[in-house]
Amino acid sequence: MAARAYWSGQIRLALVSIPVEVFPATKSGAQIRFNQIHKPSGKRIAYEKVVPGIGAIDRDEIIKGFEVEKGSYVLLDDREIEAVKIESKRTLELVQFVDADEIDPLYFEKPYYVAPKDELAEEAFVVLREALRKARKVALGQLSVRGSEKLVALKPCGKGLLLETLRYADEVRQGRSFFSDIDDTMPDAELLDLATTLIDKRTAPFDASEFKNRYVDALRELIDKKAKSKTGRAIIEDAGEPASAGSNVVDLMAALKKSVGAKGAGSAKSKRPAKSSAKTSGKAAAKSKTSGAPRKRA
Repeated sequence: MAARAYWSGQIRLALVSIPVEVFPATKSGAQIRFNQIHKPSGKRIAYEKVVPGIGAIDRDEIIKGFEVEKGSYVLLDDREIEAVKIESKRTLELVQFVDADEIDPLYFEKPYYVAPKDELAEEAFVVLREALRKARKVALGQLSVRGSEKLVALKPCGKGLLLETLRYADEVRQGRSFFSDIDDTMPDAELLDLATTLIDKRTAPFDASEFKNRYVDALRELIDKKAKSKTGRAIIEDAGEPASAGSNVVDLMAALKKSVGAKGAGSAKSKRPAKSSAKTSGKAAAKSKTSGAPRKRA
């Protein structure tokens, strides 16, 4: 079945308008959702709308409210909210262009594929796509859809375009407050060399199909076993022994050297040849004799 368009309209660049259709680029088919069930009867639990001190109420008695103080609300009915909604325009105006790496990944929210609506739109669509590719720029605009306005970025994607909704500035937390307690001291040069060597050995082109959601696979297997089981007893699989809960003090130098020398360290299929670790290891050993073990932080 053909995908349903999320948005249909036109992209406008100055006096040029390009009819397009926008389709969701992601799906949530891998997720497993559970319902809450009343165990004695095996029936699904239903929820009633209740008010403390009053009890169950009818749905038509419900109105939206915004809490301005604890327990104090500004009440708004649906007509008032509808009156504020932005008109869903059928035009995405490209108002600014930025370098492709200028937008912090924190701002990216959800991707969509953009395709020309018909053959007549194809020529202008291809010109825009190739102009963005040649300039290595990302186009910015605001898309009005379903009563709200979304900030979006547009960039080439194969033979088409990729539209990504962006978070507004007030939707992103700044990281400084989370990182303020981290020491500014640079790491030991030998430790840094070993870590870099390990990264080089495990560098490979990204392929999303190489990674499987093992939790979902295991959960599906458990559901299949439970469905076939006649006993109704719990099926608990042994997931193996948990990691030792011993000391957290780690000899970082020894751990990195062991990781670099491990057989599995070079398992990633890299198109680039890994840097030689012999030179690094020799240099590390010589420095280790003179500098001694690195001091552990308290």
